Amino acid sequence: MKVAVVGATGLVGTEMLKVLAERQFPVTELLPVASAKSVGQEIEFQGQKYKVVSMDDAIAARPAVAIFSAGGSISKQEAPRFAEVGTVVIDNSSAWRMDPSKKLVVPEINAKELTPADKIIANPNCSTIQMVVALNKLHERYKAQRIVVSTYQSVTGTGKKAVDQLLEERAGQEPSNPAYPHRIDLNVLPHIDVFEDNGYTKEEMKMVNETKKIFGDDQIRVTATTVRIPVMGGHSEAVNVEFAEEFDLAEVRDILRQTEGVELVDDVKNNVYPMPKDAHGKDAVLVGRLRRDETQPRTLNLWVVADNLRKGAATNAVQIAEAMLKMGLLQG
Repeated sequence: MKVAVVGATGLVGTEMLKVLAERQFPVTELLPVASAKSVGQEIEFQGQKYKVVSMDDAIAARPAVAIFSAGGSISKQEAPRFAEVGTVVIDNSSAWRMDPSKKLVVPEINAKELTPADKIIANPNCSTIQMVVALNKLHERYKAQRIVVSTYQSVTGTGKKAVDQLLEERAGQEPSNPAYPHRIDLNVLPHIDVFEDNGYTKEEMKMVNETKKIFGDDQIRVTATTVRIPVMGGHSEAVNVEFAEEFDLAEVRDILRQTEGVELVDDVKNNVYPMPKDAHGKDAVLVGRLRRDETQPRTLNLWVVADNLRKGAATNAVQIAEAMLKMGLLQG
């Protein structure tokens, strides 16, 4: 199967190549695509060297699938060109997520909704993905009515520029090309993406709107505060969810143990709970610190951690491709 990875030299693109290899996706020909200055550069994939090609050359090659991680403006411009030649595009940017004509897919939840007509498929925001994976089966059982989420997000979610800023600051240097308006080392920024007119950031509103779309439920009330912390990999979330139905904590644990894509990590007596360092390199969403909210009925607190470059981006995109292959929606 001919596969294009657009943005192949970036943080997420590099992770996508790693995940494609690890999960043994049937790649017979790889088309790594990056910016014009990277064309001709060599990358290695499964023991073979491949030259980075231009967007036009990749489109002309008519790959079966193109996995994008190159930013929203490039996705808006180039994804339709791939779709026109019959390529299925799985896009990691925010460009298509809220387009009513495009599916927003987390495979464990809604891959079954994909059809042969879906040529551009949106990969949700990293912080949304891990939250909905953790909550999906609980929502099915008890019906979530309101979600309050606060995130603690790694600098890798911003990209290489942010990683460089953190490392330079940690080494006692002035950052040469800062990604943030303030220092990030030994600091916390309650500011991810741009501020909107309602006082929320774009990242916060992504979590609100994407959760409703993925669950297919406009009645869920969601409010978010998204925060950047000086951690190198892995996003953490404190989630408070109010259900319509009463729940039993033992049953909640059983449901989470059986939820595809979730690993229950919850033994506080032995100081066992999810942490970013333990999520690194994993595809599972780690869930722990389960407890009732004692201030109101039918409300659960949980702590959710995942590797944002993997399940939050690369793995979810590859899983979409795997689901389409299994459903006969990808032609080799």
